[in-house]
Formats: sequence, structure tokens, C-alpha cells
Amino acid sequence: MRQELRKPLIWGLLLVSVLAIAATLAWWELRPEELDESIASGNGRIEATELDVATKLSGRVAEILVDEGDFVSPGQLLARMDTRTLEAELRQAQAELQRMRNALQTAQATVAQNESNKAADEAVVHQRQAELTAARKRYERSNALLQRNAISRQQVDDDLAAMQSAEAALAAAKAQVSAAQAAIVASRSQVVEAQSAIDAAEASVAKTQADLEDSQLRADRLARVQYRVAEPGEVLASGGKVLNLIDLTDVYMTFFLPTSQAGRVALGDKVHLVLDAAPEYVIPARVSFVASAAQFTPKTVETASEREKLMFRVRARIDPQLLKEHLKQVKTGLPGMAYLKLDSESEWPDSLQVNVST
Repeated sequence: MRQELRKPLIWGLLLVSVLAIAATLAWWELRPEELDESIASGNGRIEATELDVATKLSGRVAEILVDEGDFVSPGQLLARMDTRTLEAELRQAQAELQRMRNALQTAQATVAQNESNKAADEAVVHQRQAELTAARKRYERSNALLQRNAISRQQVDDDLAAMQSAEAALAAAKAQVSAAQAAIVASRSQVVEAQSAIDAAEASVAKTQADLEDSQLRADRLARVQYRVAEPGEVLASGGKVLNLIDLTDVYMTFFLPTSQAGRVALGDKVHLVLDAAPEYVIPARVSFVASAAQFTPKTVETASEREKLMFRVRARIDPQLLKEHLKQVKTGLPGMAYLKLDSESEWPDSLQVNVST
């Protein structure tokens, strides 16, 4: 019995040993190349800029034209808000604008009429001035003849009265010209007021048209729909979110490097990314951000070993043109490794040579 039990146990141990040796050999063959000290590395995840498509004005969602996972391009219509109230406000504003334009035309016609009246009154002034001149000369001749007893006193008095009447008529004509000038000033003020009212009405029309345009929610960049936050029929407040998008032109990996390495990294340096989900591909990127302050900083930094605990956040951005060529493969959240050359003269190992291009 003991010998019968020992045989399966021995075979089991032999099988486990063989599997362990095979796994060790496989790991040895597939292990990553030892990296030179001139190449820094850090693990991170693929991330992308997220943005919310939200309504500017409060209202009801009329229609959503995209689903989760859809790719959208700049200018594409994503959703519509109910705009019946805004359309009514636009018609009202346009009617008010037309009324103001009519008022401007009326005011301009009044100005023209008053200027015409002034011109006629000025002609009357010239006429009254001529009549006064004639009456004054007549009176002067009559008065001279009276000194020689050539005419009666009554005739002189009549000529004096005629002259004074002409003076009064001239004063009245001049007053009429002043009144016409005042009317012109008043009517010109009405023109200015009507023009201001037109400007206000045009601004109201433009505002309502802008609100109508803003109620058509459009994409402003190449992106992918991540979530539908609202559904048709829902009433949203101002700023209410309708969709959540991922910007496919701004995809990057964030990772951390210690002080000794981060200090040698410059913006624009080349970075090679290797994702866990596709380790056979090496993706090119460039450093787009290096944090100005360290993270994971201990309370006191006194020794060299403690200083090595300082870690700086680094971001490597993938070329947008490369992303456009592989839109369907762009996924956020994928973990991977980022590699940087700290020495520009060193060479990339074969395993880190870029093999993805546009």
C-alpha cells in the first residue's frame, strides 16, 4: 500500500519540478533586457482629457444624437435643447426691431419736415426784412417832407405805423425760425433715440440667436463619447451636463520619477511607452509636463537616502497625428511603462525601438 501511494506522489513531484523548470526557462528567455542607467522608467496609466458637454441655458433636452462609444468630430451636432420659448423670444425681438426701424424713419422724416419749415421761415424773415426796409425808407421820406410842410402829419403817422408793424412782423418771423430750429434739435434727438433703440433691439435679436445656437450642442474637437449623462425629456438647470467626452487629441501617460532622474528631464524629451495590454508595441511620446513640486515628500529631508524618496510627476503626451491614425485603438486606463533616455548620446535597446508610426 505504501509503495502504491508513493508512486503517484513521486510522479506528481516530478511533474511539478518539470513545470517549474519550464517556467523558469520561459521567464529567462522572455525577460526584459537589462536597462542601462541612462534610461529611466516609470509605470503609469494612459489618460486623456475629459470634458463635459453642458447646456448653457436651463431647459428640456429635446434630442441626443450620439451614443456611448461613438466618435465625434469638430462641429458635429451632438444634442438639441427644446428651443420653442427661444424661438418665440426671437420673433418678439425681431418685431421690436422692425418697430424701432419704423420709429427711426418717422423721426428722420420729422427732421426733414422741420428743416423744410425752417427754410420757409427764413424766407419769410428775408421778406419781412425787405418790407421793413421799404417801410423805414417811406417813413424817412415822409418825415423829411413834413419838415417842409409838403405832406400832412397824418401821412407821416401812417408811415410810422407801417414801419413799426414791419419791425414786429420781422421779429415774429425770426421767432418762428428759432422755433423751427428748436424743433429740428428735438427731432434729431428723436433720431438718436430711435437709433439707440434699434441698436438695443438688434442686440436683443443677436442674443436670442446666440442662445438658439448654444442650444445646439456641438463637438469642438475630435473625441469619443464616454457617458450619456442626461436623456431626452429631462429638464436641466443652466450648466447641466448632457454628455461626457474623451479628447482623443490629448492622450498621455502620467508616471513618477525620483529627484535624481526628474532633474534631467526636459520638456519635449522623447518617451517610449509600452502598454501591458500590447507589450509587442512601442509607442512614441514626448514629455509635455514636469511637476514643479515633488510628491511623496517626507516631513524632513536630511540624508541622501531620504532625498531619493522625492518623486516628481511627469506626463508624456502621444502625438495627436498618431492618435488620429489609430482612433479605434485609443483606450484610457490601460497600465504600462514609460521609458526616457537621460543621456542623449545613448541608444535605445532593441526591445524599446519604436514600431508604431503614422
